[in-house]
This record gives sequence, C-alpha cells and structure tokens, in this order.
Amino acid sequence: MNYPWHLYLMAAIYILAGTMHFIKPKMYLRIMPRYLPNHKLLVYLSGIFEILLGITLCIPSVKNIAIYGVIAMLMAFLFVHFYMLSSKKASAGIPKSILLLRIPLQFLLMYWAYYYLSF
Repeated sequence: MNYPWHLYLMAAIYILAGTMHFIKPKMYLRIMPRYLPNHKLLVYLSGIFEILLGITLCIPSVKNIAIYGVIAMLMAFLFVHFYMLSSKKASAGIPKSILLLRIPLQFLLMYWAYYYLSF
C-alpha cells in the first residue's frame, strides 16, 4: 500500500531518533529524570522502541498499532520534557523558551501520528 510521503518522513524521523540513542547515549542520559531507575537501560530501550515504531509505521498490517505506540511513547516522553523544565541542570543547557515550545510540539506530533489512522 502506498502511504503519503509524510508518513514515511515521520517513520524516518523516529528511526533516526531511535538510532541516536545508540550513537549519542550521553545526550539522553543527561536528561533522564532522577526518579527513574537504570537510566542507561531506559535510554537503549526507548531507542529500540523508537526504531521499531518507525519501521512498523510502514507495515500496513501493524501501522495502526504502531500509531498508538507512537502516541503512547510521546505521552511518556512528556515526563522528560517537564523534568527538563525543573532545573538548570536538568535542562541540559537548552534555553527555557525552547523547552517550553517542546511541550506543545509533543501534542502536535501526537496529532500527526493520529492523522494516519484514517489511511
């Protein structure tokens, strides 16, 4: 089945983002909330999850399940975004204005994924 090019773009973004968890794990370790256990494992698991979701977005028989997975993942990542707003150290040097913009961006990304349920 041929999907719109922007679904493939979204899939590629998640595959790239997941791959970055393995290329630059320190970047992700810096932003892990202190209250979560085993940061390194969580960084790698979230990377695997992002890659798998990106791939499965392109498979018609599991696309809708992948969409719900993307939405759930983005909801879970909201905790990291809010944590990054909690202190200068947690922000990893990212300006507060950018961190604040990431919150509505998460919801926009959720809507973008939800949009493809109709295809």
